[in-house]
Amino acid sequence: MTESLHGLYVLTDPDLISDTELTTRVRQAIEGGATAVQYRDKRAGYGDRLEHARALRTVTQDLGALLIINDDPQLAVDADADGIHLGRDDPDIARARSIVKQRIIGVSCYNEFERAVSAERAGADYVAFGSFYPTRTKSGTVVATPDLLRRAKRQLRVPVVAIGGITPENGAPLIAAGADALAVVSAVFAGNDPRKAAEEFKKTLQVGPTS
Repeated sequence: MTESLHGLYVLTDPDLISDTELTTRVRQAIEGGATAVQYRDKRAGYGDRLEHARALRTVTQDLGALLIINDDPQLAVDADADGIHLGRDDPDIARARSIVKQRIIGVSCYNEFERAVSAERAGADYVAFGSFYPTRTKSGTVVATPDLLRRAKRQLRVPVVAIGGITPENGAPLIAAGADALAVVSAVFAGNDPRKAAEEFKKTLQVGPTS
């Protein structure tokens, strides 16, 4: 399934999307071109998150997109999601793998190339670097550079995701540097039309990697 991890990878944010609009706005983003969705909500209780994740699973299956769950391996299993995404403070890869089995495991590597190497060795299916640009959705982010993407594409075998303040206007250099996917939050969900916002990334994503 990691072959499908490319293009536009959207992340949900409860500050930008109300519970009642979640499935509608995610559907619009996929219709606009998103190929993967990460469900991320650190505030809701497990029951509510499971309900939302299962609803998103229906949408992503209908439209042929991947559903990745942030932080919670058991939620990924219970919602029958395609995978899980782990950050620095989440369960380690071995623990997550024992729960999610053959599902995708992605790992945030910030601006740390050696963390990505270790993640790949431990069985991660993709790695994510960032933040490449200033972002409104997370505070205290580190700064990553396109050179990190170039190095990752030379030395790693797993797909590489770029995240952090990415827009249709600034994303092309990251694709050119080797990013397989651009992970975005505000650029798609902060406005009123996720479908149109996602469509605006099409030209950005058509840029091929440079040697």
